[in-house]
Amino acid sequence: MTLGRDLVSPDAEGGDELQIEAALRPKRLSEFIGQARVREQLSLVLESALKRGKTPDHVLMSGSPGLGKTTLAMIIAAELGAPLRITSGPALERAGDLAAILSTLAEGEVLFVDEIHRMARPAEEMLYMAMEDFRVDIVVGKGPGATAIPLDIAPFTLVGATTRAGLLPAPLRDRFGFTAHMDFYEVEELEQVLHRSARLLGIALPDDGAHEIARRSRGTPRIANRLLRRVRDFAEVRADGVITRDLAAAALDLYEVDAEGLDRLDRAVLDALLRKFGGGPVGLSTLAVAVGEEPETVEVVAEPFLVRQGLVARTPRGRVATAAAWIHMGMTPPPDAFGAAPAE
Repeated sequence: MTLGRDLVSPDAEGGDELQIEAALRPKRLSEFIGQARVREQLSLVLESALKRGKTPDHVLMSGSPGLGKTTLAMIIAAELGAPLRITSGPALERAGDLAAILSTLAEGEVLFVDEIHRMARPAEEMLYMAMEDFRVDIVVGKGPGATAIPLDIAPFTLVGATTRAGLLPAPLRDRFGFTAHMDFYEVEELEQVLHRSARLLGIALPDDGAHEIARRSRGTPRIANRLLRRVRDFAEVRADGVITRDLAAAALDLYEVDAEGLDRLDRAVLDALLRKFGGGPVGLSTLAVAVGEEPETVEVVAEPFLVRQGLVARTPRGRVATAAAWIHMGMTPPPDAFGAAPAE
């Protein structure tokens, strides 16, 4: 089995998980699972541009990590038959960094900027003109003698990805011709993702095993594929390699992913919130110190899933555990717990 065919060689994973992750990415819109509305809208944008012989409008994709934003950027370039240049917002600290990239773009090239909301302000302001007029002004010299030299750049398509669309300034957001929001996946969609990945990796994955992994994957394909590879390890070492429901459950329990998809950090946050702070309210920084993590890690990695599962609520006074959180952690919720049924 080779990477060039439908199947991915298991040997390739020995030293390079990133290689396998890349191999599992769909290459065309027709292969992309989930996000049906986004796929249909994006297909129209690309097909229309190809028929007109023009570069497509700039594309902004927002959504939580692991939902396929980078994959869609690669698919956009593939569907257009265009080269793809990849960079990230934090890497663009100065206007000169962006100018160096823009000035070397070929006509029709796709520029993908991940975490675009983290671009430095000078680079961001240069991008406004580049997106609208395909031109940038290069400032030569300093002080009163500084001169702005206009530099034309080849028409290109910018694909921006962000996990926090609200941090994008309005002038930048308004320059995107198409904006797509990536939603979390349903369990059934994740099962399709897992079956496709299992086929590529040569893994025996019955339907019940796929369902068990999918429901613990937090609605995220990247997590589903990662858990599949870890369960595969368990199945090969401690069983016959076939991932049944019971085997998947045992493997994921070993890797500290519980029946609802909560991992070690999620449970640490709930445990601290319940046992140390009586269910809250408590501030984010205080909660982060209690679990030994950075506030941004708790806010970005754990909190969105806990809120989505109805286990934590964000209030003006701080984070509060719901009655469901008490029950999930095997504890009796107090009568005044957030979301508790009123006493009769």
